[in-house]
Amino acid sequence: MLKGISPVLSPDILSALYRMGHGDEVVIGDAHFPAETYGGHVVLRADGVSADKLLEAVLPLFELDSYVEFPVAMMAAVPGDTLDPDVERSYRAVFAKCGIRDVKIERIERFAFYERARGAFLIVQSGDVRPYANVILKKGVTPAAV
Repeated sequence: MLKGISPVLSPDILSALYRMGHGDEVVIGDAHFPAETYGGHVVLRADGVSADKLLEAVLPLFELDSYVEFPVAMMAAVPGDTLDPDVERSYRAVFAKCGIRDVKIERIERFAFYERARGAFLIVQSGDVRPYANVILKKGVTPAAV
């Protein structure tokens, strides 16, 4: 175990996050997400861990991309479905807890989300069973050490 790093992040997940560069994306998919079908570079599992907990563990490790309008994306509901507002609300609470205020979140149509996930550096499949609990984070530039 390492101090200051969430125990929900496996060594493989930490390694993949470390290898990501500016503009690379990580998908935190729900338990239903077709990660193996759309996984581009690396697909890792975090069974039994909610997407919120993974988000809370990942956000302190890197900056979100400040050069794009939407550094965060979530899947839009399929026509006829409704989104559970608690999913986005819980994610926004995690962003706030991590000191990220007023983050812009883009909603992407389901199949467009899948295609974007295909190009992600990393997909972490959570154990979250809430519908549409998928989120994409675009990595930014780490500030220079002071």
